[in-house]
Amino acid sequence: MKQSLKQERRLHPRLDHTLPVKIAANGYDFITTTQNVSCVGAYCRINKYIPPFTKIMVRLALPIITDNKTKNYSVECKGVIVRTEDESEGGFNIAIFFNDIKGSQRQKISEYISQFLPQNFSSPRKKI
Repeated sequence: MKQSLKQERRLHPRLDHTLPVKIAANGYDFITTTQNVSCVGAYCRINKYIPPFTKIMVRLALPIITDNKTKNYSVECKGVIVRTEDESEGGFNIAIFFNDIKGSQRQKISEYISQFLPQNFSSPRKKI
């Protein structure tokens, strides 16, 4: 049987890690963890339905290792829910796109992710 390798088409690497995240939407605050994260979005589970296209506030906690020391950073940005999925065990999985994030905050997420990528990793680029 022939196996085919699925090529990653995302421009930004996505990391399957659990990170503490706080989400504020429509007067509700949710404390949860990510299932995966990239510098352009995150995927996590919450216990209340929030419809797609809802604007939210996001705060991620990022432990970044530099010089053999871990420093904790907090990244805050605005996002929009782009997908909501009913979870069979209860709750809802949501996909968040970071639609309003400062470059320095995006860079912190990239630094966090790059700690776990192989040294020779390069993300796919669009051909011109």
